[in-house]
Amino acid sequence: MAGRPYTSLLLVVSLLLLVTLAPVAEAYTKLRPKDCKKKCTYRCSATSHKKPCMFFCQKCCAKCLCVPPGVYGNKQVCPCYNNWKTQEGKPKCP
Repeated sequence: MAGRPYTSLLLVVSLLLLVTLAPVAEAYTKLRPKDCKKKCTYRCSATSHKKPCMFFCQKCCAKCLCVPPGVYGNKQVCPCYNNWKTQEGKPKCP
């Protein structure tokens, strides 16, 4: 029974650290604009229209800070990237 107050204190300190450091960990997982070229190079690697793909992918990445995984599809992972449309209503992002 003597160890119980230390267990409660350890739990409280652990929770405080978790709450304090969560935003720091989240910042490392977000895509930064400087990372867009690398992500878009992979995203556009399977297309025969690399130049327009890279242009629009990088534009979408800079705005949305997200590039879907893979070379095609998976746009539901990045709602902003998925929902940005041209004036004609077609997808803007590759």
